[in-house]
Amino acid sequence: MSRGLLSAGWSLWRTSLRQDRRKALTALVLVVAGAVAWPLVAVLLRVLFDAVNAGRPVTASLAGVAVAVGLIAGLTFGHFAHIAYFELAELDVLHVHQELMEATNGSSGMAHFERSEFADKITVLEQDVEQLRVGLQAVLTGVGLAVAMTLTTVVLAVLHPLLLLLPLAAVPPLLAGRWAERMVNRAREAGAESTRRAVGLFRLSTDAAAGKELRIFGLTDEVRRRHRGHWQDATRRLWRAQLVASLVRMTGQLAFAAGYIGAVLVILRDAVAGRRGVGDVILVVTIAAQVNQQVAAAVGVLQDLQRLRSVYRRLDEVHDLVGVADRPASPGHRTPVDRPTSVDAPLAAAGDPGSSVEAADRPTGGGGVPPARLREGIRLAGVTLRYPGGSRPVVTGLDLHLPAGTTVAVVGENGAGKTTVVKLLCGLLAPTSGRILVDGVALGELSLPRWRERIAAGFQDFVRFELPARHTVGIGDLPRHDDDPAVRAALGRAGAEDLVGQLDEGLDTPLGRSHTDGAELSGGQWQKLALGRAFMRDDPLLVVLDEPTAALDAEAEHALFARYRDQAREVAARTGAVSVFVSHRFSTVQLADLIVVLADGGVAEVGSHADLLAAGGRYAEMFALQARAYR
Repeated sequence: MSRGLLSAGWSLWRTSLRQDRRKALTALVLVVAGAVAWPLVAVLLRVLFDAVNAGRPVTASLAGVAVAVGLIAGLTFGHFAHIAYFELAELDVLHVHQELMEATNGSSGMAHFERSEFADKITVLEQDVEQLRVGLQAVLTGVGLAVAMTLTTVVLAVLHPLLLLLPLAAVPPLLAGRWAERMVNRAREAGAESTRRAVGLFRLSTDAAAGKELRIFGLTDEVRRRHRGHWQDATRRLWRAQLVASLVRMTGQLAFAAGYIGAVLVILRDAVAGRRGVGDVILVVTIAAQVNQQVAAAVGVLQDLQRLRSVYRRLDEVHDLVGVADRPASPGHRTPVDRPTSVDAPLAAAGDPGSSVEAADRPTGGGGVPPARLREGIRLAGVTLRYPGGSRPVVTGLDLHLPAGTTVAVVGENGAGKTTVVKLLCGLLAPTSGRILVDGVALGELSLPRWRERIAAGFQDFVRFELPARHTVGIGDLPRHDDDPAVRAALGRAGAEDLVGQLDEGLDTPLGRSHTDGAELSGGQWQKLALGRAFMRDDPLLVVLDEPTAALDAEAEHALFARYRDQAREVAARTGAVSVFVSHRFSTVQLADLIVVLADGGVAEVGSHADLLAAGGRYAEMFALQARAYR
């Protein structure tokens, strides 16, 4: 058994001990005792038959009782152990789920979400993490098997030295099992993309929001066809691997069967020659059968441990892709010591030129404190960003000054880099080159958690937090999530004062399908709540609205931004905040103090609405096209 398998088993055992030491040790004792009972039963059967054959009734009776006790122990101890480790296995799954959540969302950056390999590993991990439910059983069973096989080997050595070769016959099926499992594992990884696409199509076909377009455009059959194709591709790969793996395992078992038959023949030959009694024959038949069972169990345990190691290895790879290793542990951050990183997948070291973690993956930030008030504003100096694995930059050489206290509109065609600029300002991505300066201090030198505490943000792809309405809005400023006056004030800023009155239980109304009595909201209502959440913080230095009003009509959006501009000026007077909003509607854009036009990943124009119209450039052209469309 390789060091990696032992490391994976030890990691899971340590996790289980931390969950509940008493239950973990109880389960271990019961499993080992149950496993040891079977070799002892074989020895006692020898004593029983020899005593009967020699006419010793007392010895035979005692041996019979002992055999019965051993059989009861062997048959029942495992079931009692299951009671002890079942809950532990569930807690182990929870532990890894939490670590996966931390690895995925605990990083400061978001560039890993742009990687297809990250999505593939998450897809496989979501399936494999359930392996932990049987992983603890495999670890305990493995320990019990090790003890039982040691006793079995001793018994075989006492019977006949040649029988010590019988355990060696277990090597072929063990090696064959490892080889077969690797083949299946490679097939699962190769089919991960097809599996991910099939799962995505399944979720699409069962989503109520998508149901409208699927029906209107007659896409239901097409979605099913594609789902079937992707699923069959993944299944075909796995089926072929399973078929070959089964043949490999069978070959290994046949090798052991030959050794089994040879062991029995050795003792039978001695018995026929009068050198062995009937008890020895019974013993070798029983022990050989147990060795067969032990080998089969060991192959199963080995496969489970290999899958367990795959869980930890892929979890390491997720950490590697996210760049968690480059982030210093903060108070309250639990270092994932349970993972056998030194064995299977060392994480990239900070500053290692060979690391696969690019700058965009790890905007870890420093320890600086953001200013209480902006004096100069925010500046992007020569900022270029290339996503990891990308063939060309998303934005190139951005030079842009956002003065303190201004409202800034960012416009441009789809793919121009508007949302990327927003992510850069929020510290969700770090530039591949160039710097972002906050009052002259590089954003990378500031504590990103502290910087984000001074950001208020609303996005087009907002989250529908299915919570009570109060918390759906209030978590925009988590310390005040239960503060009703603050929540109502935020909804007022978002123009959603009337929404609370439309809910049956007001702010106490549970929202969404995850609640049995949850209120169903329209897209516009959800968006108003998201806007309220964005307006919860009173003293931001940066306010970002990235097309957060797509579900609102043009008139409602214009009214909202008119209010927003006035509120932005109030906030600017207090903190010098820069307010940035992205919109496609130029009737709203013209309200901004400064308009930034992006094109092909760079800044095409900068100026006020009047200045840009007078310049007659790209902005003037886009404004004229949209104005004609609204006539």
